Amino acid sequence: MHLDLNQADSNAAVATEVCIVGCGVAGITTARRLRRLGVEVTLLESGGLDYEPATAELNAGENVGATYYDLEDARLRFFGGTTAIWGGRIAELDPIDLEARPWVPHSGWPLSWEELAAYYGPARKIFGAETAADAGTLRAAGAAPPDLDPAKLSLGVWSFDRKFNRFVFGQCADLTDDPRCRIVTHATVTEIVLDPDGRRVERLQARSLAGRTLSVTARMFVLAAGGLENPRLLLASRSVMARGIGNQHDQVGRYFMEHPHARGGRVVGGGAWRLLKAFGRPHQAGGQEVAGLIKPSAELQAARGILNSSLTIAARQPAGAAPAVGMAAYNRIKHSTAPTRAGRALWMATKTAATWAQRRIDPARPWLLNKLGLRDVALLIRAEQAPNPESRVRLTDRTDPLGLPRLALDWRMTDLDVTSVSELVRTLGEELQRLGLGRVEAADWLDDPEGGWRTDPLISAHPIGGYHHMGTTRMSENPRSGVTDRFGKVHGVANLYVAGSSTFPTSSWANPTLTIAALAIRSAEQAAAGLPAARAA
Repeated sequence: MHLDLNQADSNAAVATEVCIVGCGVAGITTARRLRRLGVEVTLLESGGLDYEPATAELNAGENVGATYYDLEDARLRFFGGTTAIWGGRIAELDPIDLEARPWVPHSGWPLSWEELAAYYGPARKIFGAETAADAGTLRAAGAAPPDLDPAKLSLGVWSFDRKFNRFVFGQCADLTDDPRCRIVTHATVTEIVLDPDGRRVERLQARSLAGRTLSVTARMFVLAAGGLENPRLLLASRSVMARGIGNQHDQVGRYFMEHPHARGGRVVGGGAWRLLKAFGRPHQAGGQEVAGLIKPSAELQAARGILNSSLTIAARQPAGAAPAVGMAAYNRIKHSTAPTRAGRALWMATKTAATWAQRRIDPARPWLLNKLGLRDVALLIRAEQAPNPESRVRLTDRTDPLGLPRLALDWRMTDLDVTSVSELVRTLGEELQRLGLGRVEAADWLDDPEGGWRTDPLISAHPIGGYHHMGTTRMSENPRSGVTDRFGKVHGVANLYVAGSSTFPTSSWANPTLTIAALAIRSAEQAAAGLPAARAA
């Protein structure tokens, strides 16, 4: 059942069992699991069914820390969320990512690897991946990665979901046609209203840009609006708790993390063909599309006191070169085309064509360009960021057209982020020399941790980071060090959960989408357990 709040009577009211705020991967996955358990759900989406500039402008805010993408463009507000334009990368966290690492301040998840791993299987099925890809999958695909010392470096693998529109409205008939699932679009939540003692959510207040209002009462509420909007809503809901909901200990909005991108250097010498073949393009294996990466082993992380960052090896223009004409044109089109249905279709067609060509031409094309001196065999960094309480989002005194305070993002990184990449690159250099596959020339910035992180516009279409907003409502056993418990329930509020990567205590190297889905299923089951309508799946 679908209701557009722009077309509804004003002062509308809805009563439901569970109300979910946000219709991206976290919200849709939560809704689907709850419906399987027999629970009635209402989903609230701030946007409509496609991109709208006026709705996107609600994202606008300030960047007051490290250089970051314009916040208006950093996430999408319509049904399906940012997955409408995502790259489809799927990967599991590593067991060490959940551990309290003495050399990584504020690390450690309040759940075990075994608890999380139990939900990866159901999560993979959402994306059409029946089994987890590993280094064996990469070898079976003919990638022939080098035999790196496993005590030092590990091979990681991404799988790709090439169904670009998996979460858009037209692909969610199981929810849109379900009489016990109500979807309300153009419904931006403006306040989470607590009961007078602050221990339960009483209702949500929502508005549309057309001036309509909606009040939603429910037994349970789930925030699934992303790593910027989840803390924004909690901090802005101050009618009962003056500092915001879940913020008794000033934890909401802290520990903002990304997966920062950078150029780690280049490989020179005789191993270009093998390295580009192994890492420079995706491979097909057993019906899966996969790509390889290199990361530090758990042993190396402990021995060197470093993060679980990663790198790939691909042909890129040398540092400081003028952008190639084709790439410059691609980026102009990409960043000037609004992500409407038509714009996304153009992007999908371009991406599909590029992947098709890559499979048939690479690694011959980049290898030849490298031989001609037009491309480097470059190290592309996709890093884990250390959790930092000073890296955070705050509310400003400015408000959007619906009256919500605008955000300010103060993104901050640490010396550990830089030294971790430096050690990874140095170790790779040692291994490639041992194997006779060339010599690594590390990027200059890695010798200067105090100089901070440095991006390179030539290294990626997304040179700053992966648009992965993590950590701002982190899980913790103790409310003094986080916002939610191990199931995503907000400390001190009996019927309010948070779903999504904002609950991640650490970021790992792995793209967050698969883990978002796994945790959403887990939290949905926990939330449903206390509801009388719940039943076994």
